Amino acid sequence: MPTQSPKIADRPPTEEIQINSSTPAWEELWLEVAGGRMRYLKAGSGPPMILLHGLLGYSFSWRFTIPALAPYATVYAIDNLGAGLSVAPKGMDCTMRAAAERVLQFADAAGIADFDLLGTSHGGAVAMMAAAMCAEKQSRLLRRLVLVAPVNPWSPHGKRLAPFIGSAFGSTLFRNTVARWRFLDYLWLRRMFGDGAKIPPDSLDGYRVPVLQNRAFNYGLGIVRHWTSDLEELRTAISKIGDYPTLLMWGTRDRAVSVRSAELLRSNFRDARLVLFKGAGHLPYEEVPDEFNRALIDFLTAQR
Repeated sequence: MPTQSPKIADRPPTEEIQINSSTPAWEELWLEVAGGRMRYLKAGSGPPMILLHGLLGYSFSWRFTIPALAPYATVYAIDNLGAGLSVAPKGMDCTMRAAAERVLQFADAAGIADFDLLGTSHGGAVAMMAAAMCAEKQSRLLRRLVLVAPVNPWSPHGKRLAPFIGSAFGSTLFRNTVARWRFLDYLWLRRMFGDGAKIPPDSLDGYRVPVLQNRAFNYGLGIVRHWTSDLEELRTAISKIGDYPTLLMWGTRDRAVSVRSAELLRSNFRDARLVLFKGAGHLPYEEVPDEFNRALIDFLTAQR
């Protein structure tokens, strides 16, 4: 178990990661899994890496990460069923374990047997659940974990709000207010950033797409209905994944998942590195993409 202090990511004085915007950075593809068609973006070459979005995110969340990762990995950024543009079947199981099973179904369908897994927020919790399932089955090789402010049992944020929104009264209230009032979208997005001036200009419209085209709020409500029981199951799952080399990344001004839970989570791993992004919020891959990409690439290349 590491004892070094968390690394604070600073802005590099010179070398910047360059993205060639003159050519497409990825392919948009679809894959049949149990229950529906899963949309994903694919780019790059090298060891496979699957990227998992957060609660109301989708593959769009990784638009600054994919081009930077492409020289080092074959990147698969999925829209889990119900999120992004992947339509959920009626009555789909929205528990964390079911979401993790769909990720592993995707890996099987895509012929990916040996991969790294990166998850953020709720997707980080799904990534940990998937890692536990890999450890249980021992039927595939998960190489490494990257967890960006993952939902975890030690963060107090959301423990009361999520079950309320998932209740019959709370979900009705949510559908008739927040889900309808588009002027609130910016306030929700602003809360995800440490510095509102760093919100990318395409973020607001980008995150509206699945809400308008795929009723993504319904998927979100399905998730929060199981929030308390999912966290209890996750606590057990985390006890099974301590052997995976792991990178934890957090913004120091995260209002969604408490950065104070980072050390408690790290203590469950034998080999875990923690990188903090000073002043950043819940989405460091959008707020400070250069620092985020550099820390991620350093971890991937150092571990080879």
